[in-house]
Amino acid sequence: MDMEDRKENGRLVIRVSGRLDSATAPRFEERLMAAISGGEKRIAVNFESLEYISSAGLRVLLKAARELKTAGGGLALCCMRDYIREVFDLSGFVSIIPVVATEGEALNKIG
Repeated sequence: MDMEDRKENGRLVIRVSGRLDSATAPRFEERLMAAISGGEKRIAVNFESLEYISSAGLRVLLKAARELKTAGGGLALCCMRDYIREVFDLSGFVSIIPVVATEGEALNKIG
């Protein structure tokens, strides 16, 4: 798994590629929690190049969404391949974390 991040109008965008599974989820969690601890309140995660996500990756996203909600911020996910989106649909995560088609929509969702 690789991650790239950038700031856009005061919001953090993290682009994740590769596999987000039990082997890589701890590093992803560390990155997200460090951002939140560092004061980031609005985070968009771009999954355009994500090839696989496991329950370990879903757990990290749920934890981050809860932390951001508590801090008065938000998390949105975007640019998923159809089979990745299906994981979010089947797991019910789309009712917890906004999942949108484009990065622009994700940035609008988090304000």
